[in-house]
Amino acid sequence: MNSMNPTNSTDPTNPTNPTSVPVLDLKRQYGAIEAEMNAAILDVVGSTKFVLGPYVADFEEKAAAYCGVRHAVGVASGTDALLLSLRVLGIGSGDAVILPSFTFFATAGVVHNVGATPVFCDIDPDTFNLDPNHAREILSRYPTNSTNPTNPTIRAIIPVHLYGQIADMDEVLAIAEEHGLAVVEDAAQAIGATYRSSLTRPNELHELNEPNEPRKAGAIGDLGCFSFYPTKNLGAYGDAGMVITSDDDLADTVRMLRVHGAKPKYFHRMVGVNSRLDAIQAAILTVKLAYLDRWSAARAEKADVYDEAFAELDGIVAPHRADNRTHIFNQYTIRVLDGRRDALREHLSERGIGTIIYYPKPLHLQECFAHLGYKEGQLPQSEAASREVFSLPVFPEMTAAEQNYVAETIRDFMKRGS
Repeated sequence: MNSMNPTNSTDPTNPTNPTSVPVLDLKRQYGAIEAEMNAAILDVVGSTKFVLGPYVADFEEKAAAYCGVRHAVGVASGTDALLLSLRVLGIGSGDAVILPSFTFFATAGVVHNVGATPVFCDIDPDTFNLDPNHAREILSRYPTNSTNPTNPTIRAIIPVHLYGQIADMDEVLAIAEEHGLAVVEDAAQAIGATYRSSLTRPNELHELNEPNEPRKAGAIGDLGCFSFYPTKNLGAYGDAGMVITSDDDLADTVRMLRVHGAKPKYFHRMVGVNSRLDAIQAAILTVKLAYLDRWSAARAEKADVYDEAFAELDGIVAPHRADNRTHIFNQYTIRVLDGRRDALREHLSERGIGTIIYYPKPLHLQECFAHLGYKEGQLPQSEAASREVFSLPVFPEMTAAEQNYVAETIRDFMKRGS
């Protein structure tokens, strides 16, 4: 997940010869669908059905069909989607959860906030996703059943589909099956990404997916979590999130938890929270869902252009694309070698080009987790990525001239060797 604000700006005054490029410009997207968006919002306002109700139900039905699952449950944010997923699995004090250190803070924050212990895993240096080999090594050191709070039992694993590419889910599922772990997919950046998996979860409803059919992000593990923060490929106009699953019982419990644990209203089976998807946000997302695949395809086309521009450029490593999955490029993230990342970003900034570092400090080295005892050097791939990566503009409405300006500015810097 991520939650940084974009650098919004208007179009350059001369689109054929741009002198600046924002890292993201949501005004352009809105301008293209303004009439539909305004009509959808006013429809909700006129109905006065602002909380849950038919607009949320309609979006949930469409989102479930899009993802290929039985259930989609709208919640208030992507963070809440993760939190409620851990709650429905009964994860809390005395438990531990494996997750990558190189991701947005919410993935670890929710583990802490349910009373469990985050166990940080290193990443694959190519995809930036959780490294299954390191996860196996971690599990070899943890007990299968412990009552000692300083050595808790690992009960779940959270693969994060970073930047828009699904993690190695065949390996994740194999690990989970071997050790009896639940799998919660953090698919906040990856809605619409696909993965061709040879494995299934025991609770999967097989009629939803043919054996060799590519699976959508979030629909591979026990539960999948989405953020609809405005910067996502499918972004609301504020905070919003969703949990998806094909397990009837898990879905029913998420629905109860999002309304204070009540079913029916005023009769509480458990203590839940207030995490309801806003009806206006649901209406916005319903309109946008119809455009999602074409927007993601436009991002992929721009990624192809960048790939070609950087193909023979020493010192720049373009995003790796695994053979059995599609990348929806919520971010186009490059690795800059030889300690030149910050100098290149400054060069781009001086020329009006927006960039963002996702993420400048891995979670295992964050001050709030110092009590867990991690030291610098323990997760070398996560630490290297935090020093070497940053993300370039890649939004669907970006012009060819703007992208050429970005690519040529990078090529000029790297070739002159300064």
